[in-house]
Amino acid sequence: MASELRNSGSYSTLSVSAAGALATALWCAARGWPVHPLAPGRKTPAGNCASCRLPGHSRQGCGCAAAGRWCHGFHAATLDSTRIRQWWGANPGLGVGISCGPAGVVVVDIDAHERHLPGRESLLPGVRIADGIDLTGLANGFHTLGVLAALRGQASPADDDTTLRVRTPSGGLHVWYRARPGHRWQCSTGSGGRALAWQVDIRAHGGYIVAPGTVTEAGVYEAVGAVREPAPLPDWLAGELERTGHLPTAPDLPAPRPVPPRARQAVLAAGGGGSAAHRVLGALLAEVAGCAAVSEGAAFSEKLNRAAYTAGGLVAGGHLLADEAERMLRMAAEDARPGQERRCTAIIRSGLNAGLRRPLALGEHV
Repeated sequence: MASELRNSGSYSTLSVSAAGALATALWCAARGWPVHPLAPGRKTPAGNCASCRLPGHSRQGCGCAAAGRWCHGFHAATLDSTRIRQWWGANPGLGVGISCGPAGVVVVDIDAHERHLPGRESLLPGVRIADGIDLTGLANGFHTLGVLAALRGQASPADDDTTLRVRTPSGGLHVWYRARPGHRWQCSTGSGGRALAWQVDIRAHGGYIVAPGTVTEAGVYEAVGAVREPAPLPDWLAGELERTGHLPTAPDLPAPRPVPPRARQAVLAAGGGGSAAHRVLGALLAEVAGCAAVSEGAAFSEKLNRAAYTAGGLVAGGHLLADEAERMLRMAAEDARPGQERRCTAIIRSGLNAGLRRPLALGEHV
């Protein structure tokens, strides 16, 4: 297949036919999106090992992840490049899934299935569609999402060319957005109660999304247009998600935590340096440190990856020492996400390595 994921700046070019699933998985992990295997040719997670299929078994306390196995679907998602190479290097037929919550993304999953049109009260949950409105021609999620957007005076997300969009083999569309800090958006799929619109699902915490570039028996999940970065979730769409119950109830929301003094000191040390490089990195480390106040939904992976990528570019440009950059990154990450050293190390290494390939000039940052 000749389709490609073309990227500029920090992004590489991925050929679906030449690079394969391993390159797709590494590309996603470099973006801070934890990946897990999908069954060959399918869009469902690869099966668990025999032990994990025994009655009464649960992922809590399961030793498969520590042993390097991919059991329990998106709960096994990782940013560890070594593990990714082990999984897909030995099993190139596996597809690539992304755990949406840890990746900090909200994906609007628009379907175009041929289904019987439900009653107008079910087309847009919570929104009354007057009997006098002609629904002739309305047939799928593209239409219902377009109606919702029009009612709000907005363009449909399906037409949003400022963000990553991925065409599915069935003719649907995945529209990717960055989650708003502090908001742990929940999935629609399988929820039994939440719904944004008929034939429109939301993939977020507690779910996964098929990675762009993944090949299944039905075809390729192919990126549309030139944009490969999720844009911030639009305010109007965030409001609709909240209205339709895509936020957890108050008791489930994580309690804010104060930013640890050590993280503040790391940021001040970086920002207070005399060089432009320190000021640039300090601003990004401040965003990483700020994630300490929210345990989930702060786009921590994305912010740490961005800081590490910029640090790598500053090191490659001769404006910052490698040891100093890594020390500041690790300190801010450790305080923002204590106990997640392995995850943070993987993000930092991926970001630094990518940044080292693109030296930054003074005053330039991504």
